[in-house]
Amino acid sequence: MPVRRCSTSTRTCWPATAVSGRTLLAPTDAGGGTPFGEAHLHVDGIAMVRLLGPQDRLLTTIERQYPVVNVHVRGNEISLSGPADDVEAVRRLIEELQQMVRNGQNLSPVEVTTSARILDADASSSPSDLLGQAILQTRGRSIRPKTLGQKQYVDAIDENTIVFGIGPAGTGKTYLAMAKAVQALQRKEVNRIILTRPAVEAGERLGFLPGSLTDKIDPYLRPLYDALNEMMDPELVPKLLAAGTVEVAPLAYMRGRTLNDSFVILDEAQNTTPEQMKMFLTRLGFGSKMVVTGDITQVDLPAGSSGLRIVTRILDDIDEIHFARLTSDDVVRHTLVGRIVDAYSEFDEKKQAQRFEREQAAEFANRAERRGSAPRDHKPPRASR
Repeated sequence: MPVRRCSTSTRTCWPATAVSGRTLLAPTDAGGGTPFGEAHLHVDGIAMVRLLGPQDRLLTTIERQYPVVNVHVRGNEISLSGPADDVEAVRRLIEELQQMVRNGQNLSPVEVTTSARILDADASSSPSDLLGQAILQTRGRSIRPKTLGQKQYVDAIDENTIVFGIGPAGTGKTYLAMAKAVQALQRKEVNRIILTRPAVEAGERLGFLPGSLTDKIDPYLRPLYDALNEMMDPELVPKLLAAGTVEVAPLAYMRGRTLNDSFVILDEAQNTTPEQMKMFLTRLGFGSKMVVTGDITQVDLPAGSSGLRIVTRILDDIDEIHFARLTSDDVVRHTLVGRIVDAYSEFDEKKQAQRFEREQAAEFANRAERRGSAPRDHKPPRASR
């Protein structure tokens, strides 16, 4: 019995028949009558290896994105067959991935998935142009945005004075901001980089941690040091820190300062109070740029509201201030991280809806109780004679 491949979008099926090592798909109408298409692409040897990925991982990703298209690889030839529109989409995707390989970009399933999404949204766009611009070249590898959301975030940093990068863990908010800071320093657009974050996390209190104040603060700032060492020569980083060209400090140390000609990054901003957020933003001096990153779903403050959550309502309409919102689609860690983020978001939405229902029910009960206990009008008793 022939294998059938079906398009859920067009409700059209194609029985597959193997002929001479490749699969030919004969169109049969299942209610739609979608035209059948074929395409053949030639890829150079070494480029083919990078295009398919280790253990054909990238090829598998393409097939998952377009399950109704049959992709057959023989030597340096890639043959496509299936619904004409889907075949054309895969052909464009492979050509864009080839261009990324020619540009020296290392491909991963993230680039494949993102490129497919970009082309599905706008067939005339070019993922190789959107995602191919490197921010930094360090230790033989490039640091560049890997998703459309990251690309828009990086562009916003170029175009605005203050940018808020808000999104879940693993979306590259801080990493890309630091790459832009190092780029600005190398281009002499700024004279120094200042990295800061609040010393509040996971319910810990500095007074109960062992060691001196520096020892207590260091674990909170360690992720920033690690990122610096990845982007710059590790032997150069201590010299820049000693000269004050690069400064890593807790948020409390920013009070009373004016930061001129600096690229300033506030990390973990969801753990700032509204007062701390206002204090930080008003440190902005001439020739400076600020990037504020955080995840409003991971607030570690013991009580009270998050300054990051409130500032989105206060500064949303001010020129030269931009709010870049990243989502689970922009997660560049393990694919499981994106699903974890979505699951927690769904849980939080349900919990918020339940809380709203309880508050509404309590308010309704209070109103009913007040109406039931309201004093009735009655005449005062007549005085006895």
